Amino acid sequence: MRLRNLPHANELVRNHPNFIPEPEEYKGRWSEYFQNTNPIHIEIGSGKGKFITTLAGQNRGINYIALERQVSVLAKLIRKIPGTGLKNLAVVNADAEFLPQFFSPGEINRIYLNFSDPWPKKRHEKRRLTNSRFLEIYKELLINDGMICFKTDNRDFFDYSIEQFELAGYLLVNVIYDLHNSHLVNDNVTTEYEERFIKQGLPIYALTARKDINMPKRPV
Repeated sequence: MRLRNLPHANELVRNHPNFIPEPEEYKGRWSEYFQNTNPIHIEIGSGKGKFITTLAGQNRGINYIALERQVSVLAKLIRKIPGTGLKNLAVVNADAEFLPQFFSPGEINRIYLNFSDPWPKKRHEKRRLTNSRFLEIYKELLINDGMICFKTDNRDFFDYSIEQFELAGYLLVNVIYDLHNSHLVNDNVTTEYEERFIKQGLPIYALTARKDINMPKRPV
């Protein structure tokens, strides 16, 4: 959870007003940090930050939280925040494992999973961010009818994730096998990875899953 020993990145991140050094202090009261009761959207694995900084700039009535575990990458996200600031964006240096320490049940409205590591080896399955244990964590923290938006370039990971969402009791609202040749492309905000794949002519797989409050919890 703590910042790694990269002096220049550490200094840049720690001194930035959007960085939250102790996010657990806001568990259950993020409205106090943002000073409003607007919906909370989080991106797990924000990378270099193009996606979430773009959304935060476009939607000032939504509070965004960027979660990224690599501080050297987080520093690149910080540099994308305009000089005028983004009061509706918080930046956290942490792994998804710590989500229950940062949020209370029903505190999150939407979760973005963009180009997460597919961890293709079977022995690493529990590390996948769409594995059943993570999906149960998300379900606990999401509001009723809360959403998860998932994008990947990996077809095997996409097929695996569809199965996991269904088994965990989520309702699949959209399942798209070629996002940039679909009706949803105009509403899509790209990531740095995504733009690279588009230039290579590779399809982007995407789905939206809704928390189903009538589905019992699945044993993990």
